[in-house]
Amino acid sequence: MGKSFADIGKVQAIEELYRLSAYKREDGFSFTPERGSSVSTVSRLYVEGVDFNLVYFPLKHLGYKCVVGATGPLYAALAHPKLLSVTIGVSSKLDFEEITQLWTGIAVAAKEHGYKAVDLDLKPSPNGLYISLAASGESLQLTQKRLPALKSKDLVCVSGPLGAAYLGMQVLEKGRRDFEKTSQQPDMKAYRMLVAAYLRPELDSGIVSRIEDAEIYPAYAAFVNEGLGDCLKRLQRDSGLGVKVYADKLPFEGNSFQAGKEMDIDPVSAAFGGGDDNVVLLVIPALSYEKFHREFPTFSVIGHMARPEAGAVLVTPEGVEFPVKAQGWREE
Repeated sequence: MGKSFADIGKVQAIEELYRLSAYKREDGFSFTPERGSSVSTVSRLYVEGVDFNLVYFPLKHLGYKCVVGATGPLYAALAHPKLLSVTIGVSSKLDFEEITQLWTGIAVAAKEHGYKAVDLDLKPSPNGLYISLAASGESLQLTQKRLPALKSKDLVCVSGPLGAAYLGMQVLEKGRRDFEKTSQQPDMKAYRMLVAAYLRPELDSGIVSRIEDAEIYPAYAAFVNEGLGDCLKRLQRDSGLGVKVYADKLPFEGNSFQAGKEMDIDPVSAAFGGGDDNVVLLVIPALSYEKFHREFPTFSVIGHMARPEAGAVLVTPEGVEFPVKAQGWREE
């Protein structure tokens, strides 16, 4: 049994956690944006039993993933991360060493994504672990001025595979159930990329700087972490235009269809409704495509904007159009 918080005390625990990271406690937790720049803020809450299961989720990976989830919306606002505030609700079943693992993942991700300062607080939690994050970043005035208006035929692009995280979670859940029945560790080697997409998502920390340097400004940007369907519905609502995406253009991890077949899950459905993908969606003017493809080769073009009457639709390889559906949206 590791050290308990009762043995250490909150103040000393926080001091020790800071000593283990590249950050130090700041008396004044703020930054002054450049003249004309705008400040974006994002808040996220991750709750044990709802957003993660500690049976198979390494605490270091969990901390890293939480920072990625809070940072992605800043990138979608074309903002450079500046400050991160973290509150950890500590349940009685976790000792100081385990919270140290969680904090290590948080601190590593914060440094990787360029946060200048990180504030940390610890609270007791009677109902399991929770991690609350508030992130702020700065969008440069010149960048905001150069954003073009959305138009029909603009290209819809995503930065990575879709549905992989959801399928990875299902692989882990299946492994947990099998272990409970047989007490044998499941073999997940065939699905390590899917599992990694769920446990430790990667996000390009230089994406905003690269957009600014290449001077390829998106007409719209969003962070896809509640399913592609939700993101497309928001795009339709915010733009007043229609949007068409093509099933045969959606990017998937190589073994998504094998995993989907074994677990009776359609990978396309996982992409639209699964969530937790942590990828960036950009809408790019069609005339910028060649330059965009050279500068951002990992992005996939999955569709385009359309006239308002088209709605938000998924187009099959046969040309059949299905209205996009998403959890949390009332269907017309």
